[in-house]
Amino acid sequence: MDKSPRESLTLAPSGNVVHVVQLTDTHLCRARGGKLLGMDTDHSLQAVIDQALRERPVIDLVLGTGDLADGGAREAYQRLQGYFAQVSADHFWLPGNHDDRQAMVSEAGSPLRLRPELQIGRWQILMLDSQVPGEVGGELGAVELEALDDALARAAAANLYTLVCLHHQPVVVGCEWLDEQMVADAEAFFAVLDRHDGVRGVLWGHVHQEIDRDRKGVRLMASPSTCVQFAPGSAGFKADDKPPGYRWLALHADGRIETGVSRVTDVAFTVDLDSGGYL
Repeated sequence: MDKSPRESLTLAPSGNVVHVVQLTDTHLCRARGGKLLGMDTDHSLQAVIDQALRERPVIDLVLGTGDLADGGAREAYQRLQGYFAQVSADHFWLPGNHDDRQAMVSEAGSPLRLRPELQIGRWQILMLDSQVPGEVGGELGAVELEALDDALARAAAANLYTLVCLHHQPVVVGCEWLDEQMVADAEAFFAVLDRHDGVRGVLWGHVHQEIDRDRKGVRLMASPSTCVQFAPGSAGFKADDKPPGYRWLALHADGRIETGVSRVTDVAFTVDLDSGGYL
């Protein structure tokens, strides 16, 4: 499958700190008002964006880290453009297991939307493709890992810090059913990261829950979905009653990452907690 050009896109930050908002696992359906486990995913995404706009006075980038459309429908990506455009910032997408890459590229409005490498201020942001078409689980593969290694070498030469983004989790998260879907070549992925001192964070979606860990000085972060949440520590599929949310990140010029998760608390949502799955 054809992928986006590997050339880096350079953006201008608003200041010395790069302010990022991650909106992940939006699961927009073909028609507006479509539901996932009883939750209207258009309604929940709008509520999350409204909250982000209230809370984050400066946003330099919005990162959509996969499962943006629940079934890869072009209509969903068309609406997603409108939602993300409410934020006066550049926004970038990567595919998840529910996405259709060709439809994403067609409806993104700009081929730059799926650009795999960004440079902003003292930071390089890499958007890796862990999608395996037709599969729920993820894998990067030799081509993506080689591109990652090359990009990190360029960042080192330019004295940049790096935030690596992908859809699937590269580490065990403690949910048996989700851990069967993690990046199949995660060991090779971390072997590449370990060769480059400038990597400061790894950010992903897919797991619909908040995770913030440290591995060898690298921040490992997963984030809530803008719709349904998954219960931490569950053996089989289990939805959670926590509300939708987003992650914010402040990328400092000295390589520090400040980050947190904000969940919507002033809007009522419906979710089927008794469902045995949604795939």
